[in-house]
Amino acid sequence: MSARGIAPLGFVPPSPDCPLCPRLAGFRATQRAAHPDWFNSPVPSFGDGAAELLIVGLAPGLRGANRTGRPFTGDYAGDLLYATLRKFGLAHGDYAGHIGDNLALDRARITNAVRCVPPQNKPETAEIAACRSFLAVEIAALPRLRAILALGAIAHHAVLAAKGLRRAAYPFAHGALHPLPDKVLLADSYHCSRLNTNTGTLTKEMFEAVFAAITRRLTRAPA
Repeated sequence: MSARGIAPLGFVPPSPDCPLCPRLAGFRATQRAAHPDWFNSPVPSFGDGAAELLIVGLAPGLRGANRTGRPFTGDYAGDLLYATLRKFGLAHGDYAGHIGDNLALDRARITNAVRCVPPQNKPETAEIAACRSFLAVEIAALPRLRAILALGAIAHHAVLAAKGLRRAAYPFAHGALHPLPDKVLLADSYHCSRLNTNTGTLTKEMFEAVFAAITRRLTRAPA
């Protein structure tokens, strides 16, 4: 298995020089010139190609995933996320903040609503829409998918759009559990960013409570 795991059959990720979003492509080129040793490409998903749980974040962090080439790797959000995944039996190995560690996911996969790093960590609406097809195809390609965890409202809305569902029917709220028409569970959490944890918007206990609810559902036999 590679450092990024195995892709589900039928899923083709964006190319390293994806041109769909001119602003993001320009920012990517700037970062390549400034930091030629960084990853600086659309960040591929990480984890099990037959995952039961798909975690969807917002976008790669400039000095996190954009630098390392793995979602939530190299920044504080990854420290909390991967520690929580290990605690709930969804990951094993050691997380060291780089793709050379021996971390692996179990029954889980991590991706982002937007695959390229955006300036100031703020993708525009058109950029989220441009990346939607990759998310939709990846969701459809996961043969054992039973739950999706959206980290933040943008990720939540991106999942609904990828599935062709109305926002009004599934409002975002931390800790919310939304059974979807295809029997996949959409769970919500505030994003595990340093900003949210430093301000108390999200605590470790709040984050773990969401994972506890998800893993309880995953231990049940599929309906």
